[in-house]
Amino acid sequence: MSDVSVHHRAVRWQLILCLLLCAGLAACTTRPRVPALSVTPAPALEAPQPLDDIGPLLNYHQALRRMSQGELLKELSGLMQQKRTPRVALQTGMVLMLTRGSGDLNRAQGLLDNVANSTEAAAAPYKPLALMLSSYCGEARRLAEHVDKLNAQLTAQQKDSQRRIDQLNDMVEGLKNIERTLPLRPSASTAPGVVK
Repeated sequence: MSDVSVHHRAVRWQLILCLLLCAGLAACTTRPRVPALSVTPAPALEAPQPLDDIGPLLNYHQALRRMSQGELLKELSGLMQQKRTPRVALQTGMVLMLTRGSGDLNRAQGLLDNVANSTEAAAAPYKPLALMLSSYCGEARRLAEHVDKLNAQLTAQQKDSQRRIDQLNDMVEGLKNIERTLPLRPSASTAPGVVK
């Protein structure tokens, strides 16, 4: 099993655990009872966006993974024209995670970190997903940097090997030139002291 497959499975489990934790926390939330004698009503709190929004986002991410690079860039262009909300920032980060442009992973991680660290009430339901995707971006960046280092080492080794091959070829050609300039050896039949 490849490292990427293991990593995807680990990310999937992290997401499932995160969703279960969010669902558990939502189930534990209760409204405080207002005493019957209370004259002043409790201030109305703005309810956070329902957690049901995470499921469609996961489906959206799966749909993105099936898109070509051209389709992803078109989707990114559409998202960039929308009003920047935590949900749109999360979606934009998801797209940037899959495009292959230079610096796209950095941009994706920045957007996801903004959602994860946001103090807006609208960002609250998206924070666990944003944190998980941000950590995935960080890991993907580390892997990409490692691959770049390995490629640089391989290129350096190939250049070194080619330089050595060229040196050996030069030595062989030099030896051939020396051999050509040597006087011919007399054959055994004409060697001095041999009587015919």
